Amino acid sequence: MIDRLRQMAIFAKTIDHGSFRGAANELKLSPSVVSHHISQLEEHLGVTLIYRSTRKLTLTADGERLLAATRNMLDAVEDELLDISGTSRDPSGELRVTLPSALSQSKLTDAIAAFMEQYPRVRLTLDFSDAKKELIDHGFDVAIRFWLKRKKSPTTRKLFTVDRVLVASPDYLKSKSTIEHPSALQEWDWLALSPVHTKGIRFSKIDGPVVKIKPNARVFANDVRSLYRLAANGLGVTTIPKFLAAQGVNQNLLEYVLPDWQLDQLHVFAEWPSHAPKHGLIHLLVNNLSEFDY
Repeated sequence: MIDRLRQMAIFAKTIDHGSFRGAANELKLSPSVVSHHISQLEEHLGVTLIYRSTRKLTLTADGERLLAATRNMLDAVEDELLDISGTSRDPSGELRVTLPSALSQSKLTDAIAAFMEQYPRVRLTLDFSDAKKELIDHGFDVAIRFWLKRKKSPTTRKLFTVDRVLVASPDYLKSKSTIEHPSALQEWDWLALSPVHTKGIRFSKIDGPVVKIKPNARVFANDVRSLYRLAANGLGVTTIPKFLAAQGVNQNLLEYVLPDWQLDQLHVFAEWPSHAPKHGLIHLLVNNLSEFDY
């Protein structure tokens, strides 16, 4: 029985990493040993658990059933170990988090600082980048994402919302005629965030019309903070988070464009791997971030 339990744990870890090599690195085994344990488990059960190819591993229906049962077993064991060892009262370990660059200027950074002060034995690596990085492929424990629409799944949680604004420099606005409707913006010089420029921009008023435009951008960048600086230098108009624009507006580097119109809010979500222990560091961080007063 002990051998079977070990094989099940290795099987689950292999699926979490998507490869024998990834599981072997974490478990400090060779890929051939990992493959051998899974083959032995399949032979004992008399079923195929994984379809193997040179590019990826795919679960069979029997494999999906066993994976669900194995994760339930591992969660239960971990819960008991946490209760016995008291780890839940004094957690330690390492967390790697990827998040958009703009959030380095937001209250989320304050929330992370409060978490680290509360749990001094935790080590943290923050990767601020507007390039989307996958959790498993890039070795992250938590990803903080911007989404225009609400997203519901067992491995995501909404943290807060962010207002967006349209801004340009005073000098750039002096070169343009006064406008009252978003449609007039179609031919302006736009600065766009390269991962999301194809989605278009929606403007709305309370109890009023919704207007969507899809301008052709003149400049693309993959960093929201660079859009702020480019707009402040008079290159054109752009949409950025309000908390980022506020400083530029206060310093007369930027002005709000069509302030009577609203842009769709951004939803800030935390996302984590499906295999994350429910009482582990990952959920401890997400719970703390979701309870912070933004």
